Amino acid sequence: MDFLSAHAPEQLPGSRPLPPVEGAVEAPHGTTIVAASFDGGVVLAGDRRATMGNVIAQRDIEKVFPADEYSAVGIAGTAGLAVEMVKLFQLELEHFEKVEGSQLSLEGKANRLSTMIRSNLGMALQGLAVVPLFAGFDVDREKGRIFSYDVTGGRSEEPGFAAVGSGSVFARGALKKLYREELTEQQAATVVVQALYDAADDDSATGGPDLARRIYPIVAVITEDGYRKLAEDEVSAIARTVHEGRLQQPNGPQAPVV
Repeated sequence: MDFLSAHAPEQLPGSRPLPPVEGAVEAPHGTTIVAASFDGGVVLAGDRRATMGNVIAQRDIEKVFPADEYSAVGIAGTAGLAVEMVKLFQLELEHFEKVEGSQLSLEGKANRLSTMIRSNLGMALQGLAVVPLFAGFDVDREKGRIFSYDVTGGRSEEPGFAAVGSGSVFARGALKKLYREELTEQQAATVVVQALYDAADDDSATGGPDLARRIYPIVAVITEDGYRKLAEDEVSAIARTVHEGRLQQPNGPQAPVV
């Protein structure tokens, strides 16, 4: 980014001039991303639907990407700009590692992503916002951590769990009821799929598990062993278990009153 800023600033995503428009710009948008930490790491997951206005633009978009060996990014907002930002972020982290001979700290990665989001503010004000969710395993603190952002690049560390995107209100409500600090990796993966299911239940822009087309959420786990994307059969098993439970309890697992 520094090199482009000095030699070809017009190539940066946030520096490209946009013609004046009236009303919102119609472009595919990605929703919804959720994350939850567990004892030994963190889980990051996203649904597969992209919308453009009231139309489903894509049913199987991928919204969760590895940033490097120990971190991942889930994208919400304008899909094209978000994917481009993630690729640039991946390149930044790889470049730092090659130049310095060591990885950037998780805190440093979170701060760098914040700067990149802030550079897109001009486009965000025209309706082309990118709001990612960043999660990773902190090798210094030996635990998973989650960071959320706003369109201005403001960064907040989220304790335990987080959600972004149009279905985040419903997903966060589900996470508040299901999350516990002592979750295992398998339980945390099930919790985030439950949260995405609840988001899809109430938010038309969020896609739930599509059993007919075999389209399931993308679920990634980051531990001390690094980034791992769950295989389709693993996510399929979790999604089918959640679906079977919803046939008996359409509103999902019931949390105790007290």
